[in-house]
Amino acid sequence: MRPNGPSDRIRVLTVDDSLYMRRMLRKMLEGHPRITVIDEAKDGVEAVAKCISQNPDVMVLDIEMPKMDGLSVLRDIMIKWPLPVVMFSSLTQHGSQVTIEALSMGAVDFVPKPVSRTSVSQVAGELCDKVIQASGARLRVQEVKHRHEQARAEKRKAFSGKASVDTLVVIGSSTGGPQALEEIVPNLPQDLPAAVVICQHMPKGFTASLARRLDMLSSLKVREAAREDVLEPGLVLVAPGGYHLRLDKSPGRERNVYHVYLDEGMIVHGVKPSVDVTLFDAGPLFKARLMVAILTGMGSDGAKGAWVARQAGATVICQDRDTSVIWGMPKACYEAGGSETLVPLDDMANMIDDFCNRRQAMRNGEKTHVTF
Repeated sequence: MRPNGPSDRIRVLTVDDSLYMRRMLRKMLEGHPRITVIDEAKDGVEAVAKCISQNPDVMVLDIEMPKMDGLSVLRDIMIKWPLPVVMFSSLTQHGSQVTIEALSMGAVDFVPKPVSRTSVSQVAGELCDKVIQASGARLRVQEVKHRHEQARAEKRKAFSGKASVDTLVVIGSSTGGPQALEEIVPNLPQDLPAAVVICQHMPKGFTASLARRLDMLSSLKVREAAREDVLEPGLVLVAPGGYHLRLDKSPGRERNVYHVYLDEGMIVHGVKPSVDVTLFDAGPLFKARLMVAILTGMGSDGAKGAWVARQAGATVICQDRDTSVIWGMPKACYEAGGSETLVPLDDMANMIDDFCNRRQAMRNGEKTHVTF
């Protein structure tokens, strides 16, 4: 059984092929009064066996291990014995790519593995926080079905090069976000008449891997945002980890040309990028031409920005509780009055597509009625 209240200890199984790292994990986790390490596993085969026999509340799982790697373990237990998993991932390019794949398979979150023994203790607080969050998470382990199942094999149409954009979609997400984004972005059509900006809470390096994976799965073009990128219809920009993504009109150019810039300013809500920061720009710039989607995640990032955007005329939707891994950000937005609309994850791509098409129809002078 999962923990029932604050007084219950969260039972954790740690999995790592390094004896030193297993000892450090135990020390870090058991330094928190709500967590106890019930057992350890030194390889993937042992991890699966102990997962079934010990029935932990949360598993902390290494990626590179002998006999059976972390992804194979994750795939196996999500079929046989689903439980919340926090990945313990290296900061290498390969590590970030595999971590994104693990999140798409159902892992709740990850903690970057320290690069040296002297820095192990620095991750203790983050690891404990994420284990506690994971213990209350709702798992989504079903197979994702995309509208564009052949997107990877199809040759994308060349971009027209037109930088003018009328409609913008801003998506904010945190814990559980990568998996949710894989159920939204690949199900948006190639000819989406809007630009899309994603603010996913992740550190440097991991957002680039997230963008590459979404690009591989989607018929839309997806990439990590760079300085002075211009918003384009059909282009999805992922805010880079370690920066806030800001928006502005491009000076000396036609009316509907907008560029992004990267802000290395203060951390907001404990994160960078923050969707609030992006929405404080997007709301006044796009007004009724903006749609905001606040997805699964801890905390309240996005609530204030969505409220500002909504006051300017934007349409705001929030992921509902039943389909959120962590119903924190959507709940905060909804309760603060940033949105009156709770939407199951499965319906979000269609709602975004409908909004963009109705905006295009209005721009073309066609009669339409927008309701959300």
